[in-house]
Amino acid sequence: MTTAVTPGRRPHSRPRLHPRSRPRSRPRILSRTAVNAALLLVAAYTLMPLAWLVLAATKDRRDLFATGPYSPGGFNLLANLGDVFTYDNGIFGRWLANSLLYTVAGAALSALISVACGYAFHAYEFRHKERLFGVVLAGVLVPATVLQLPLYLMASAAGAVNTYWAYLLPALVNPFGVYLARVFAEGYVPHEVLAAARVDGAGELRLFAHVSLPMLWPGFVTIFLFTFTAIWNNFYGALTMLNDERLYPVSLGLFMWNRSVYQQPELYPLVITGSLVSVLPLVLAFLGLQRFWRSGLTAGAVK
Repeated sequence: MTTAVTPGRRPHSRPRLHPRSRPRSRPRILSRTAVNAALLLVAAYTLMPLAWLVLAATKDRRDLFATGPYSPGGFNLLANLGDVFTYDNGIFGRWLANSLLYTVAGAALSALISVACGYAFHAYEFRHKERLFGVVLAGVLVPATVLQLPLYLMASAAGAVNTYWAYLLPALVNPFGVYLARVFAEGYVPHEVLAAARVDGAGELRLFAHVSLPMLWPGFVTIFLFTFTAIWNNFYGALTMLNDERLYPVSLGLFMWNRSVYQQPELYPLVITGSLVSVLPLVLAFLGLQRFWRSGLTAGAVK
């Protein structure tokens, strides 16, 4: 038996069942809380050594051993800073200047070389380009400590051991910087811009210096910061290449002070306060250049 349907009216249908109520937002809130709690734990774990360093730098030698690790003592920071920069005829200031020379000059030259190489891989076509780039990528896989002995033998044969160049020149070669520079060039320097500049009569050096390099400035700053941090923390390279304490970077100088604390306990506050001072240039570099660094990290993500 069929049911007649009046034109313009829909046939009666079964009443719809109420859909299941949406899940409450409580599980989402719990998951967000768990993630935030985990991030807070990681942040606390990361900042605990720095917090201890700041507190310890304000204590004298007696308070370092008489108070807890995170308990405040007498405020002796200014006296500790004065002792650090006056001990042994102000050798710490020379170490700090050496570190700034090594890192600023080395990072700037290394970043420029890396950007030039990455730009060349992007802008030019030549035989075996991808194979050569594969060799560069293979250099990224080699740990820096493995290269220290061959570098020392080469510097010894050239008579450059215990000189500024022995520590500075190896820092100019940065395979990872070349890789990053090529990624930046592919994201920031279109081939159409290069072709238009060549049509206007720009030479290759002028094309790189006045057209491509300003476009690659975020990449340059990013590579500069990475290289700056690597050179500043290159303790093993300095230990291998340098014997004269007047050439030491601050990391090696503090290590030498730390070796003598058992014979000279008065060096304890100097080592701790000097370690705090040695962190400040890295913090200032990242804070001063973070605008370029953040924009550079997204290079090549979207084309």
